[in-house]
Amino acid sequence: MHPREIVAAERGRLRACGLSERKAEYLTDLARHFVGGTLHPSDWERMDDEAVIAELVQVRGIGRWTAEMFLMFNLLRPDVLPLADLGVQRAIRVHYFKGRKVSLRTMRRVADVWAPWRSVATWYLWRSLDPVPVEY
Repeated sequence: MHPREIVAAERGRLRACGLSERKAEYLTDLARHFVGGTLHPSDWERMDDEAVIAELVQVRGIGRWTAEMFLMFNLLRPDVLPLADLGVQRAIRVHYFKGRKVSLRTMRRVADVWAPWRSVATWYLWRSLDPVPVEY
């Protein structure tokens, strides 16, 4: 569907696609942002990470973590550090602090040396928590 069709669609039609009421609201708001021109996907490749995040979090239902995942997995940005991610926090605590809780500031300092490849480091941190090693 085109964003204009989503904006015009009755909520029941979106719900019939398997969306919850809340997700239908979020999808409609996202479509409104596209239709209204407040999202600029053709510019995202040239925009820095924080500018893309600032644009995306205007949309209801998209927070910083979601925007960071979009940067990593859709825009393939190599240097995203999603410190709000509980898996990243847990892996840093396990591998660098013997499981002890530490501040986000301390975690950020640990991750500074991973730049400009913090997205890659994040992926390895997530994999390090897998109970069974993943084979590719």
